[in-house]
Amino acid sequence: MGNWKEENNNLSAQFIFKDFTQAWAFMSEVAISAEKMNHHPNWSNVYNKVDIQLTTHDKGNVITDKDRDLSKKIDELFMRYKV
Repeated sequence: MGNWKEENNNLSAQFIFKDFTQAWAFMSEVAISAEKMNHHPNWSNVYNKVDIQLTTHDKGNVITDKDRDLSKKIDELFMRYKV
């Protein structure tokens, strides 16, 4: 599971994978879920690491239930990749 931290009006976590291909596959799955929820993360990827930050822009850049719901979905998706 992600090690989600709440700070500076963001929920943030880092996810580490076996390699770049797994990290990219995970990001693709997150993108589909995020689009369905109409809530999109700020994120970056370097090789096997994916950093994700969640905040609700239309509520003034604060953490809301939308962020918490998406973080739970992201954790569920990540469980499929745990080594």
